[in-house]
Amino acid sequence: MALFRAALLILSISVVTCGGGCATDRAAESTTNSAIPAATSSAQLRSGDSLTIALQGVPDPSINAVQVDDQGSISLPYIGTLTAAGLNTGELGQRIRETYIAKKFYNTVDVSVSVTERFVYVGGEVVRPGRIVWTPDLTVTKAIQAAGGFTLYAKESRVSLVRDQQPYDLDVKLAQRTPSQDPRLMPGDSIQVPRSPF
Repeated sequence: MALFRAALLILSISVVTCGGGCATDRAAESTTNSAIPAATSSAQLRSGDSLTIALQGVPDPSINAVQVDDQGSISLPYIGTLTAAGLNTGELGQRIRETYIAKKFYNTVDVSVSVTERFVYVGGEVVRPGRIVWTPDLTVTKAIQAAGGFTLYAKESRVSLVRDQQPYDLDVKLAQRTPSQDPRLMPGDSIQVPRSPF
């Protein structure tokens, strides 16, 4: 009977230890990569977006190719600088229209805004560093694959994702194993893959 109790006690300790350890591993895995904020609406314009802005219904219709700068602004003839970041294309078109009318350049004007290209940037220890065309389903692992994958010296467990000038550490090995830990990218995001010391 004493032998049975001793065996039961050892079994209980083993289950508790394994259960605690396994739970700790799962908790650590679930918190890694979770500090990265979820991608907001891709409809919002961001720094780096290339736009085509057409002015119609005026004596001198024009099509302007502009890019949202690092301050989130664009510049147009006669009215100068306007904030574009954080707006969608319809809101920006309305703001442009109202500004031209308020500054008395036109009594009426039709404005259409379209996004021509959006990018993310991948640098460091990847085969082909550079710009990757952004798509709504682009994730960190997909962007790295589009850049040719990791080099031999890449530190895959400590990749840096910079969003809105805020860096976040990312474990890409975890993201590859657990798709829910593979964050979707937003236009203008930058991924930097460091070199492993080994």
